[in-house]
Amino acid sequence: MPDEDSKIDHYVLEYRKTNFEGPPRAKEDQPWMVVEGIKSTEYTLSGLKFDMKYMNFRVRACNKAVAGEFSEPVTLETR
Repeated sequence: MPDEDSKIDHYVLEYRKTNFEGPPRAKEDQPWMVVEGIKSTEYTLSGLKFDMKYMNFRVRACNKAVAGEFSEPVTLETR
């Protein structure tokens, strides 16, 4: 987590969804969904449907000049 006096301007969240049975795996034809301009270290993603598998959630920090590397992906499922 960044400090209060951090140079981070905003965050970018990307995620892909899949409905495969079994362990989650990427489906190449699924587009990345992008949420830009997140100003906090917390974000509520709305519009998700129940009983869907979402995978490859990742986030990166940006300042006015450059974007950082993406975080390690996290897998989530709505029940």
